[in-house]
Amino acid sequence: MSNVLFDAPGPKGRARQRVFGTVGVVIIVAFLGFIVYKFNQSGQFESKMWDPFVNPNVIRTLANGLLNTLIAAVFSIILALIFGAIFGSMRLSTIAPIRWIGTIVVEFFRAVPLVLLILFIFLRYAHAMQGFFDSIGVTDVMDNLGLGRSQGALASLILGLTLYNGSVLAEILRAGVNSVPTGQREAAYSIGLRPTQTLRMILAPQAIRTMLPAIVSQSVVALKDTSLGFIVAFEEFVRSGQLIAANPTLRNYIPMALILGTVYVLINYSLSKFAQYLSNRQQRKTKLSPLKDPALAAVGPGAIK
Repeated sequence: MSNVLFDAPGPKGRARQRVFGTVGVVIIVAFLGFIVYKFNQSGQFESKMWDPFVNPNVIRTLANGLLNTLIAAVFSIILALIFGAIFGSMRLSTIAPIRWIGTIVVEFFRAVPLVLLILFIFLRYAHAMQGFFDSIGVTDVMDNLGLGRSQGALASLILGLTLYNGSVLAEILRAGVNSVPTGQREAAYSIGLRPTQTLRMILAPQAIRTMLPAIVSQSVVALKDTSLGFIVAFEEFVRSGQLIAANPTLRNYIPMALILGTVYVLINYSLSKFAQYLSNRQQRKTKLSPLKDPALAAVGPGAIK
């Protein structure tokens, strides 16, 4: 039986594909040209719109906002990975009460809108968290770095992102582990490994390669969701750009959006390439050449039919 799932296009089919592809490119180029034309008509490319980006004060404000965004994103992603590993393991547990608790927590935080979650944490706990940071000296350190006194808002944002993205990562972990062939689990049990040992030593390492693209995608989501910090008055990157563009003497919303979007694209692209590097490195480490396998070399070529 053939494994081909579609018929290769013939000469006419390939010609149609070329025509459709050419028409699509022309439409996209025309659309982009129209946008550039309208921007140019409204003066968005005039030098006065772009001069603020060489102003040291504007650069400093955007740099502080970007640093705030990266701080929130890094802590959120790390804590979300820990949260996801814990509750994903609970969802895979063979003990029913533990599995139920993990399911309830994960499904609850996945269902709650992230905006409401961040806002609730901020209104309920921000004051207490700010007092805690003041007492241990974190506020003074942030002031010295020029990052402001919004640690309560920062903690609320990080906690909200952790709970939501951690719940999604828990599902990714569960799906990745379940994608490993059942024979791996049965073989681990047959040599006397306990379920927790099987998960940690056998299933999870194999599932990482499957989960890595989804983990990276969710990390990108967490990075972009830091822009929701505006609802708790946290001056992250987008918020800093909005405050600058809202200056009555500037009103350069389009140039600011282009700059912010470009920075986000570069960061997310770098994150994706880093994940690709890790995946390729993992594949190289696990790849075994038959000619270098001592067991097969001892048997000799052609001995296994």
